[in-house]
Amino acid sequence: MINTYKPIYKKQHYGLVGNHSAVKVCHWTKSQLTGHAACYKNTFYGINSHQCIQMTPALNACSENCDFCWRFQGFDSMHISQEDDPEFILEESIKAHLKLISGFKGNPKVKKELFEEAQHPKHMAISLTGEPTLYTRLGELIEAATKRGISTFLVTNGTLPMVLEKLDPLPTQLYVTVAGPTKKIFNDVLHPAIGNAWENFNRTLEILPSLDTRKVIRHTLVKDVNMPYYDEYEKLDRIASPDFIESKGYVHVGQSMDRLAYENMPSHEMVLEFSNELARRLGYTPYADRYESRVAMIAKDPSKAKIDFEAELKKHMK
Repeated sequence: MINTYKPIYKKQHYGLVGNHSAVKVCHWTKSQLTGHAACYKNTFYGINSHQCIQMTPALNACSENCDFCWRFQGFDSMHISQEDDPEFILEESIKAHLKLISGFKGNPKVKKELFEEAQHPKHMAISLTGEPTLYTRLGELIEAATKRGISTFLVTNGTLPMVLEKLDPLPTQLYVTVAGPTKKIFNDVLHPAIGNAWENFNRTLEILPSLDTRKVIRHTLVKDVNMPYYDEYEKLDRIASPDFIESKGYVHVGQSMDRLAYENMPSHEMVLEFSNELARRLGYTPYADRYESRVAMIAKDPSKAKIDFEAELKKHMK
């Protein structure tokens, strides 16, 4: 990788892959491996954290510079030059992930069966940093993962609806971040690099109902900045009509500490209040929440929250 920020990523324990991709072991992967709690995605959807890879195919490319992002933002442009082959990215991401967790084999807190299961990843969160829809071969990457029996959770900021309209196959679950309830807040907090980002974002919400996959709206909530704005969020959520809505409180850590204050963190009670009010307005059902992650999820149909991974992979297989 030819990367100006390589020393920073290495110091932060990223596994660099090719020209523009990376993996990083999630806190919850480590937690479940050592016999503790799994990620809230386990509570909500049935994901096994110890079998999940957290990665990005757009390490240095993003169309936004969000105030609440706690990752290092080494975004040089919105164009990925010298794009790597999707099969190469998948294979090397798996190798890099397994190398990063290899030390857990000798940890007395890690059960042998859990470590063995971790050698066979079943889930891939395409969400680490950057905007993954900037990688022009994203569909091929998702297809390669699907063929290997790996589910894909794609997180996008929604500024490139033209990519989502043509994305084939679609991920197992598609997340769209909705953190700007008005155009002004959207621009002030997300700092888009695209002039018509707000219009593009709204177009993404409009096409979501037509996309044949599981869809999630993610509200990242910053106290005294972008919440509650119930009327505005309700309007956006009605347009998107997602299967699930996650409301997650901003946490004052990492790079975000340079841009936001400790007081901008909403309590879990505030997150729950926000989530339950949206549920009441939209006719959704409060499904579950996780206090330590300051997150709550509401569902259009609670019976469909837990994923039948085998069925979903077959659906997206060509």
